[in-house]
Amino acid sequence: MKGSMENSYSLPLQNAKEAQETDPFTVRIRPSRKWAAINLRDLWDYRELLYFLTWRDVKVRYKQTLLGAAWAVLQPLAAMIVFWLFFGKLAGIGSDGIPYPVFAYAGLMVWTFFSNALNNSGNSLVGNSNLITKVYFPRMIIPGAAVAAGLVDFAIAFLIMLVLMAGYRVPVTAAVLILPLPVLLTSLLALGIGLWMSALNVKYRDIRYALPFGIQLWMFATPIIYPMSLVPEKWRWLLKLNPMTGIVEAYRAALLGSTLDYSALAISAAMSLAILVFAAFEFRRMEKEFADVV
Repeated sequence: MKGSMENSYSLPLQNAKEAQETDPFTVRIRPSRKWAAINLRDLWDYRELLYFLTWRDVKVRYKQTLLGAAWAVLQPLAAMIVFWLFFGKLAGIGSDGIPYPVFAYAGLMVWTFFSNALNNSGNSLVGNSNLITKVYFPRMIIPGAAVAAGLVDFAIAFLIMLVLMAGYRVPVTAAVLILPLPVLLTSLLALGIGLWMSALNVKYRDIRYALPFGIQLWMFATPIIYPMSLVPEKWRWLLKLNPMTGIVEAYRAALLGSTLDYSALAISAAMSLAILVFAAFEFRRMEKEFADVV
């Protein structure tokens, strides 16, 4: 009698388990190990959501603004004018034979894209808490959409760069063909740091206030408003450890025809990829707690 009762209970439980595993409408979320933790297939399955969230971020950013997308140009352009007056005119800082406004804008255009993408992605999870707590999807898509939306602003600011180059008669050379590489590295670096910061921001809201301050200090440690040649030779290796150094120099080499520093670019590429992989694993590790603490 006891054996028959055990069989009668175990059979429905076994059938229910089999039905759950074969039911196409059931989503089973299991912890992953090693390289499977990033789950690129899951991200690919939700690629349309990435597009819609990116487009939403672009529209929301300039909604009910008088100037609209012009703000993507005004920020680096106004900064360029200020730095040109104080550093180019008053301080007399050189720019390796390149007109200082063009030299400065090339760096500020890149930095504006990087800093905005990093700041927006770092605060993206907290700003989308209503989505995280209601529906399942790969959470990496939210910081990824914030970075992708920044590419739209970058494209608009890039048009002004072309106008400045034409105004100062800076020719476009064949080196412009390498431009997609620094654009890709900038996006990957912003995504990597943004993933990590967004995950930490869910638990520690101090990140929201510390991130803009850290970005501002980082800008002055990057050769944006001054040339790399201004730094003494014995200290340039330290400057190259900054992953944005090689990226900014690659932009200038592609657009302005300056010499490409291959060692700095290689260091930037290696560090960007390493940061992205580390951040992706850390993000996945902390992801299971987002809905509880956000």
